Amino acid sequence: MEDKLIAVSACLLGVNCKYNAKNNLNFKVIEYLKGKEVILICPEELGGLTTPRIPSEIQKDGRIINKASIDVTENFNLGARKALDIIKKNNCSKVILKDGSPSCGYTYVYDGSFTGKRIRSQGISARYLKENGIKIIDLGT
Repeated sequence: MEDKLIAVSACLLGVNCKYNAKNNLNFKVIEYLKGKEVILICPEELGGLTTPRIPSEIQKDGRIINKASIDVTENFNLGARKALDIIKKNNCSKVILKDGSPSCGYTYVYDGSFTGKRIRSQGISARYLKENGIKIIDLGT
């Protein structure tokens, strides 16, 4: 039986929590979620980062640095842990994430150069959730 409760990157449902205080409203996600209960998560906000915030990218050494050269790795790690806590507390086993994000990217992230170049990799939260048994639903987000 398919799970009725799904965690979702809040930006995909219209919450203005992206780094630029905008969202990634996705009608494909909304359609998929009809009849299901949803838990909204934004690991970057859960990790204590503000909205708006300076854009961040994962570096080759695994640290997350924002465009002002500030290391925000611990914020991303904290957000991943808090997202997992919320998901587990609600007995949820599936999540829909915003691909490309240094936190939620599940097939690609940006390469750390702030030039818009994408690489096949996973964001901090996507990797952490997957390692802890949470299934990522791929709707091409």
